[in-house]
Amino acid sequence: MIPRPEHTVSRKSISEAALRVLYRLLDAGYDAYLVGGGVRDLLLGRDPKDFDVATNARPEKVREIFRNCRLVGRRFLLAHIHFGNEIVEVATFRASHDQAGHGEEGVMDDGRILRDNVYGTLEQDAWRRDFTVNALYYNPRDFSVLDFGMGLADLRAGVLRLVGDPYSRYREDPVRMLRAVRFAAKLSFRIDPDTEAPIAQQHHLLREVPAARLFDEVLKLLMTGNGCQTFTLLRHHGLFAELFPQTESALVYEKEGFALAILRRALSNTDERVLASKPVTPSFLFAALLWEPVRQDVLQQLKVPIREALPLAADRVLQEQNTRVAIPRRYALQIREIWSMQGRLAQIKGKRQTHLIGHPRFRAAYDFLLLRAASGEDVEDLASYWTHLQAEKGLIEVPETLDPEAVVSEAAVESVATTQGNPRRRRYKLARHKPAPRGK
Repeated sequence: MIPRPEHTVSRKSISEAALRVLYRLLDAGYDAYLVGGGVRDLLLGRDPKDFDVATNARPEKVREIFRNCRLVGRRFLLAHIHFGNEIVEVATFRASHDQAGHGEEGVMDDGRILRDNVYGTLEQDAWRRDFTVNALYYNPRDFSVLDFGMGLADLRAGVLRLVGDPYSRYREDPVRMLRAVRFAAKLSFRIDPDTEAPIAQQHHLLREVPAARLFDEVLKLLMTGNGCQTFTLLRHHGLFAELFPQTESALVYEKEGFALAILRRALSNTDERVLASKPVTPSFLFAALLWEPVRQDVLQQLKVPIREALPLAADRVLQEQNTRVAIPRRYALQIREIWSMQGRLAQIKGKRQTHLIGHPRFRAAYDFLLLRAASGEDVEDLASYWTHLQAEKGLIEVPETLDPEAVVSEAAVESVATTQGNPRRRRYKLARHKPAPRGK
């Protein structure tokens, strides 16, 4: 137990909503603690994104206490208490599955947890947490911090360590491998060698995780302000290949380098927008993540016009991608439009340009074209043409100098030009590079 004078967690730094949940549970006769990332970040001097509460009250009891409560999840039943735009997540203390009581549900299959609603004590809950730095509890009764393992020591040393045997913990929930990488990138921590070693042998277990769940995990990995570093760690540990096998294959076999460049630029721009509190959308980033497999597919369709080849390639790539990371339909439609518009933007003859500029997805497609040009694809003249056409109509201003870093990462947010001078009208080719062998 670390008393109040020896730690930096203060009630002044805890949201009013979280404090209301803690004290109302205490007033109802239950135990309640602030736990997880909120405590960890406060001890590190960071501003927590959200606050989680752990209690011995069952989810149904929590719902009785709070009118603004919704129970969510089946695999892991939680109480979400809503205060305007803020949600305080309340979890009941968990225990190991061999300690399940009457009416409690704990289901495992070959070491993997399918249901995790076995309730226990505070001490048991601490040993069910994933990482030691997330197993720290703030007690609102006496303002102390409880550490049941090496959480505070690891926090001070900048070490990310799993609670328990890493091989077993990864089998229980393979997503913990992704969480290890995400926290390492977010906190700039090093992963403990014993925690890191099994990832190389067990990353294939991610294929057993529902594809819809992995979409949510990818958003946390790549769209929370640390996407570039997370991407590097994912590839280093073989995890990116499990999430985006088509893209990883394209990166391995490409020689020109712009496939990797477009990913790094898209991730960098996303990080900058998140850190600047600007809006981001998964559609643009996923369009960049999967662009190289689409481009390679189009190049294989030698006798098919580009405007017809792009939709066909999009369907094939997205269908295969959904077996690993399921992209919701609303985003998939936007991704298809961004890609398909690349073919329409390539047709610069005729009088349809004005109508195309008015297309609702033009801004996203144009920004994506700029991203491709800045990444080294042979589309600079095409990007210049559309830049100057918009400038002639007073829609954007053309900068005096080229700034290849000035590429937007979300549609209809900013206007960026890439080149100066008069555009040269010529028939556009998708790429001048030879395609990689199909199937690689």
